[in-house]
Amino acid sequence: MLNCCLHFCLNGARLPRPLRSSLVNSYSNFSAVRSSADSAMAALNSVRVAAVQMTSVNDLASNFSTCSCLVKEAASAGAKMICFPESFSFLGPKSEDSLLVAEALDGPIMQKYCSLAREYSIWLSLGGFQEKGHDAHLRNTHVIVDDAGNIRSTYSKIHLFDVDVPGGSTYRESSFTEPGKDIAAVDSPIGRLGLTICYDLRFPEIYQQLRFNHDAQVILVPSAFTPVTGQAHWEILLRARAIETQCYVIASAQAGKHNKTRESYGDTLIIDPWGTVVGRLPDRLSTGITVADIDLSLIDSVRKKMPIAEQRKPFDFWRPASL
Repeated sequence: MLNCCLHFCLNGARLPRPLRSSLVNSYSNFSAVRSSADSAMAALNSVRVAAVQMTSVNDLASNFSTCSCLVKEAASAGAKMICFPESFSFLGPKSEDSLLVAEALDGPIMQKYCSLAREYSIWLSLGGFQEKGHDAHLRNTHVIVDDAGNIRSTYSKIHLFDVDVPGGSTYRESSFTEPGKDIAAVDSPIGRLGLTICYDLRFPEIYQQLRFNHDAQVILVPSAFTPVTGQAHWEILLRARAIETQCYVIASAQAGKHNKTRESYGDTLIIDPWGTVVGRLPDRLSTGITVADIDLSLIDSVRKKMPIAEQRKPFDFWRPASL
C-alpha cells in the first residue's frame, strides 16, 4: 500500500513528505481481519488514486492553473484518477458570483477540464461544478470525466444547506441552487463509485443506498466544510460512512481563506473500508495531493469477515407497522 502526499511551496516547487508512521503502517492493527493470503493479493488488486486539497478563488483561470499542476503531479505519481473538492473551478465571496459563472456541462469551462483529462490520460472527479440551472438557480454538480475526456456520470447535490441560527448567521443554499433528485453510481478504474457532495455527508441514507442498492465500492465526498463544523465533525463523519458502508471514502477538501468572507477547514482524507485513514496531507491547509492505493481485495475481505450485507434489514422493514 502506497501512502504519500505532494504539496507545493509558494514558489511552485514540489516537496514530497511521508505521512506519519501510524498512517504508513495503517494495516498493522488489521491482522484480525486480513489474512496473509489477502495481503499477498493486495498488489494485484490495487489501483492508485489522488485526492486534492486546494484553496479555490473567484478566478476561473487561476483555479484551472492550479488544477492543471495537480493533475500533472497525480499522473506522474501513477494515479488512475484524481478527485477535486467542491467548487474546484470557482469560489466567490457571494452566492451571486457563482450564478454569474454557471454554465452548461458542454460549455467552455468543463470542456477545458475534459481536455486536461485527455491530455494526461487520467480520470477526474470534479465535485461541485456550477452547472446552469433554471429560474436564476444553478445545480451543484459532481462530474466524472474519463481518461478520454468524456463525461461518464453526473450527480447534482441532493441535500442543500439552509440554516437560520437565532441571533446568529443565516445561509440558504436553496436560494440559488436547485436540489438534485437522483443518486448516481458509475464504474471506474478505481472501482464502482458512489457520488455525493459535502452536506450529503450528514445524511447516512444516501450512503446506504449507494452501497446496498448501487453496489458502490468507493464513495466520493468533495467538500468545502467550514472551520467550525470541520473541526467538530469532518473526520468522524467520514470514518463512520466508510465503516458502515464498508467502502473506501475519498474526501477532497477546500482549505484555507478564499476571500474576506469565506474560509474552509481543509484536511483531505482517503479512508479505507475498515475506517483507517490511509491518505492525508501533513498540513490540512496546504495545496497539494495525497496519493493512496485502492485495494479492491480489502473491500471483499472486510465485507466477508463483517457480513453486514447479509444480516441487515431491508429498507422496507422499517416502514411503520399497521395498527
